[in-house]
Amino acid sequence: MTERNPYAISFGRIPTQYISRNLLIDDIVDTLNSDVVEEQAFKLTGIRGTGKTVTLTAIEKQIKEYNNWIVVDLKSNSAITNDLVANLYTNVPFLTKFIDTNLNLSAFGIGINISKKSPAASIDVALEQILTEIRKKKKRVLIVIDEVRKTDALIDFIQEFQILIRKDLPIYLIVAGLYEDVESIENTDGLTFFLRATKCDMTPLNIGIIREDYKKTLGLSEEVAYDLAVMTKGYAFAYQAFGKYMWESKEKKITGMVLAQVDEALAQKVYDKIWSELKPKDRWFMTFIVQKDSMNVSELLDMTKKKHNEWSEPRKRLIDKGVIDGSNRGMIILRLPRFKEYVENMNL
Repeated sequence: MTERNPYAISFGRIPTQYISRNLLIDDIVDTLNSDVVEEQAFKLTGIRGTGKTVTLTAIEKQIKEYNNWIVVDLKSNSAITNDLVANLYTNVPFLTKFIDTNLNLSAFGIGINISKKSPAASIDVALEQILTEIRKKKKRVLIVIDEVRKTDALIDFIQEFQILIRKDLPIYLIVAGLYEDVESIENTDGLTFFLRATKCDMTPLNIGIIREDYKKTLGLSEEVAYDLAVMTKGYAFAYQAFGKYMWESKEKKITGMVLAQVDEALAQKVYDKIWSELKPKDRWFMTFIVQKDSMNVSELLDMTKKKHNEWSEPRKRLIDKGVIDGSNRGMIILRLPRFKEYVENMNL
């Protein structure tokens, strides 16, 4: 039987071989498990392919190991509060009994119809009562939302969430989403709590760890493993793609075919979508930016014959899309691996 490729480029599937963001994961898990939790919400952000889902899943898996936690996965486009209550009713035995005994949620399609009790007027009030019962049992509820997007249901839920935490109820939230999707929610009026919640950017993976992984898993020399790791720029999807095609090639050196396959995967899975969402002016600036991995703003403006005010808006959009790193003042650093090759192919 052929040994299974440990690397994967399919979104949503956790590869056999991947590099965990242990420091970030441990920090969030330790914070949630504190006797006095100072942070009740976390936001994982990054562009597609940076490992948000894998990290979210790892946090969720660790939290589930503690018997004082109830973990619920929800979707942005669902009736969030209703789905949360339904999930708690279905999957938590002591809550099933509590709801059947104390609450008539038949109007929301939850529980049994208790003719002697009036139906609950509000699912929000019912949730508050349920969380109060959970607090009595010394348990906590963690809500996990992947691929978070701004929806009316999500906005309503976050507003309700703010009320619940002010009442010191044991409810916690972790979401993962693209930069622009998370920012869209943050900029919504009345969601101060969400704006101030801890935001964790999916920063590049450590090049040294990628090198050691390639040496061990692919049997590469120190030099080849290092060159391959540098090519990834720490981008999680590129790390998986290079690993996958090097594994399949059975070569111990970086070949033109491997580079071509990685470029195709990056284009189809990530870059085509990013490029399609850029404004024409952003694309035009990118044809100059990709000429170097990094450059001074003054150098870019000299190359393009543009002024600072003409660059400011494209700069913000390119940072928001995760294409460039704007953390170093006055510098433009290209974040995406082999994006130069992609842009050059697009302009042919």
